[in-house]
Amino acid sequence: MIKVSVCVVTYNHEKFVRQMLDSILMQETTFPFEIVVGDDASKDNTATVLKEYQSKYPDKIRLLLNEKNLGLNGKYNALNTFANAKGEYIAQFDGDDYLTSPHKLQKQVEMLDAHPNYSA
Repeated sequence: MIKVSVCVVTYNHEKFVRQMLDSILMQETTFPFEIVVGDDASKDNTATVLKEYQSKYPDKIRLLLNEKNLGLNGKYNALNTFANAKGEYIAQFDGDDYLTSPHKLQKQVEMLDAHPNYSA
């Protein structure tokens, strides 16, 4: 069972998405997690970079490559990405974010597991 779905929403993040994915892939966890990336029909080479990473990590990265922009400044892309998550928890990021600690997901899950009445 997947504990965390790391949901990444992208739109024209070609220059940043490698760093984002590398920072997720470096996470040290005691639980399984997936990376679900929803691209909102980027006009740059974001989809090419995403496909490259997905081919390297097919068991870890799942792509949702929208053929047309879903609209409302990424809201519908984010909602679609969350709807496709399989994890108990969702960690949400944009394609131009990145994590600075390899323990971020582990610490967040430990806190949420210890406090089941928390929702965020």
